[in-house]
Amino acid sequence: MDGSLNPNKHLKEQFVSNLTGSSMLEIAVMSTVVPLLFVLRHSICSSYQTVTPTKKNDHDNAVLGSKKLGNYMVTLTVDFLFIVLPMLLIFTVLADWVYIFAIPMMVLVFSVVAAKRFDASNYSGGSLSLRTNVSSYRVLVMIITFLCILAVDFKIFPRRYAKTETYGTSLMDLGVGSFILANALVSRQARSVSSVNWKAAVQSTSPLLLLGFARLLTTRSVDYQVHAGEYGVHWNFFFTLAAVSILTSIINIPPQYSGIFGVAILIGFQYWLSHGLNVYLLSDERGTDILSKNKEGIFSILGYWGLYLVGVQLGYYLFFGNRPATALRTIKWARVRVSFISLVFWLVTVLLDRHVERVSRRMCNLAYVTLVLAENLQVLPIFFLF
Repeated sequence: MDGSLNPNKHLKEQFVSNLTGSSMLEIAVMSTVVPLLFVLRHSICSSYQTVTPTKKNDHDNAVLGSKKLGNYMVTLTVDFLFIVLPMLLIFTVLADWVYIFAIPMMVLVFSVVAAKRFDASNYSGGSLSLRTNVSSYRVLVMIITFLCILAVDFKIFPRRYAKTETYGTSLMDLGVGSFILANALVSRQARSVSSVNWKAAVQSTSPLLLLGFARLLTTRSVDYQVHAGEYGVHWNFFFTLAAVSILTSIINIPPQYSGIFGVAILIGFQYWLSHGLNVYLLSDERGTDILSKNKEGIFSILGYWGLYLVGVQLGYYLFFGNRPATALRTIKWARVRVSFISLVFWLVTVLLDRHVERVSRRMCNLAYVTLVLAENLQVLPIFFLF
């Protein structure tokens, strides 16, 4: 406990401390239900499209602009009613019924999708592009992150969804890993875009560093509760993102081999954890040096970097490398490949959790990385139902 005299701060820290999370099964079910909301919204309300003004006179442009604004507001309302509001309910008041809610939701969505595909007037053989589906997945990651961060301080948000203390699986544990993977899948490396030098890399990550220091200063100045067991005393999420970005830019690895390099890092890091590093990282004792005060955040960079590299190769292999000729074939085969890889990662996660070391977001161990990969790759094929 720090030297703060603010009793509310200590109560809030206790509110998010010593949690053990939920089960992998519940995580898997939620990873199915939530993206189905996107599919349902698109399948039922695909007619809401914005109007793009063409080159006409001022009066026509004004009318088209008004229509565009109106369509935008309608789309925003529909998105809120079909996606954001149901997600918020699932994360709070409907959390105990997520298993019961999953089955009718799946039946409804697959029925709607099947009906639209058999209806020649609504489905003419086309589909949303692979890029659009991946973008929808990334939007989902952002929405879940925002909703959970806002809801976690309220009692209506189940404690099993908040971040675990040491070992365990929870919804919020997946946040930072999912964010890094979502960036890796569409990164410059995955798209085989020319790399940048270390100076340009540091310059491009300067906004993340500024956000990291801004968060550190603001939380200290207002005496806001910060659970040191999450990243450390000074470290935070933005510093982790910046560190991963700089490492990836400095050590340039071709996307075809980044996965092998990432797996080697993860296995080596797990070996180090299993031979004593985990005891050090999970200990509440801290020295006076920067490394000791921020040991969780600094050492977990290895795990997150390995995750990023694996994500780069997956993005290259699944979406950007040797793409088939037709868009429909691309989506079809992407759905099959991603589903199979997700199943493999789920099996590996269960084996690692039982026989090597339990899942730990705090250390970003190997089981946590495979869990993030399994959960996110489970979500992607559902978007391909578009």
